[in-house]
Amino acid sequence: MTTSQQARALDTDPDAARRQELREFLRGRRARVSPAQAGLPDGGARRRTPGLRREEVAVLAGVGVSWYQWLEQGRDITVSPQVLDAVSRVLLLDEPERRHLYLLAGLNPPVQTPEPAPVSDGLRRLIDAWTPFPAHVLDPYWNIVAFNDAAGLVFDYSTGMNCLVSYFVNPVNRAREADWASGAAAVVAQFRMAAAERPGDHGYRQIVDQLDRESPEFGELWARGDVRPPGQLTKVIAHPTAGELVFESTQLKVPARPDLTIVMLNPVAGTGTAERLEWLTSPQGRRTTLRSVGAAAYARPHD
Repeated sequence: MTTSQQARALDTDPDAARRQELREFLRGRRARVSPAQAGLPDGGARRRTPGLRREEVAVLAGVGVSWYQWLEQGRDITVSPQVLDAVSRVLLLDEPERRHLYLLAGLNPPVQTPEPAPVSDGLRRLIDAWTPFPAHVLDPYWNIVAFNDAAGLVFDYSTGMNCLVSYFVNPVNRAREADWASGAAAVVAQFRMAAAERPGDHGYRQIVDQLDRESPEFGELWARGDVRPPGQLTKVIAHPTAGELVFESTQLKVPARPDLTIVMLNPVAGTGTAERLEWLTSPQGRRTTLRSVGAAAYARPHD
């Protein structure tokens, strides 16, 4: 088979293309690791292969030599996360390379769990630029770690900064939701799916236990076991001074911060929501709202 024929065959067989890239990736990463870096004698001039030999990678990773050879040849074999982690350690892969190896081997990469860090100024500027439309930033447990002024004027934060908890126990936000029951089922199903992506993470369990104690309605919905992926939701808010606000709520992931999610609320066209938000975030609208409801509910967490 000619080179062009091989290329056309790979174009029509994504699995074969993935295995070929796996071969090239492992060979390239093996060649860049010196024996000294792996804790082995370098062998001096007798060594013809740059980097490590296949047999050395296999021994250091604790796998069979034939099995590692099959892996590097891109054969259709069964691999486990534990073995891929061992190979990653021997080949000195960094975190992006380790995740890439998982994908090339046909496995879902492990969920990234970076150390908590403050919300960057760039993210704050992003959600502030969305004003007069509401936006906020969530951590993995749906705690609001930043929000813009428009969100502070639309929602009530007086009972805490966790979206799920507030949805069920904050009477102000509950009263403003035009279809609270339907929204409640959706957010519980989304939270269950988020928790399933981080098995063993007790942060989710703490939120669930708290709501089990404080909201029988949550307990009933959680017991259903429903799951729902993140996506657009329609929210209708009966605001005390601005009137009815109709939004599409969209979740955006932050590649540089996989622990954070930006939630942006876009006014639905033809509902008058955009105009009402312009008024709400104006000096007059702000003064009217703060006099009506009180400033404490709208204090930003970083103020």
